[in-house]
Amino acid sequence: MFFVAAASSAAQPMIGNSVGSAIACSGLATAAEPNAIEKPAIDFPAEVPVDREKTAMLPQTASGYTRPDAKKRFRRYVNSTIGPFALLGNGIGAGFSTASNEPEEWGKSWEGYGRRFASNVGRNAIRNTITYGLDEALKLDSHFYRSQKRDVGSRVSNALLSVVTARKPNGKRTIGAPRLIGTYTANVVAAETWFPERFSWKDGVRSGTISLGFTAAFNLFREFILK
Repeated sequence: MFFVAAASSAAQPMIGNSVGSAIACSGLATAAEPNAIEKPAIDFPAEVPVDREKTAMLPQTASGYTRPDAKKRFRRYVNSTIGPFALLGNGIGAGFSTASNEPEEWGKSWEGYGRRFASNVGRNAIRNTITYGLDEALKLDSHFYRSQKRDVGSRVSNALLSVVTARKPNGKRTIGAPRLIGTYTANVVAAETWFPERFSWKDGVRSGTISLGFTAAFNLFREFILK
């Protein structure tokens, strides 16, 4: 799934770091949690008459969505920031960057690996903190949920749309400002602060875009492969 990185050779110096950042923030850290949006349909017994028109008027959330409580939302934030899968993702990304010597100023030594790992952890923490904070402030949910529809088109659409959308308390989609702002801010901050001087905010923007591309790839992985 790492083929997505080849889409932008201009951002090559930060691709390895984007791999780790995307893995850490892809939602795999919370993959074992029950999917809050998937609920079994209610079957009415055949012998009980049902007024379908009145039933349709009852308040319902989009796609059976139930907003997780505050405790679960915070647990997701912690797991995706410093949980084992998050740290593993950061380590894998650091390994790719060290193998390809990106950026070359940090070298291929263990010290260089450590700097890249710390960089991934830092970017991941910034991104998740901003995303979580804005989600809470705006009452949105940027977490990925598998599609209830099982046809290929709907599942692909859900995986890709989830990158740029979030859910309101009623389950309807809206622009995923928390994730977008968090992703681009984290990468721009990294490029402008602890990366070598030759990097600028433009490299951060490219890296953020690549990171979102990896997130889309991991969403597809979760949609079709990971159960």
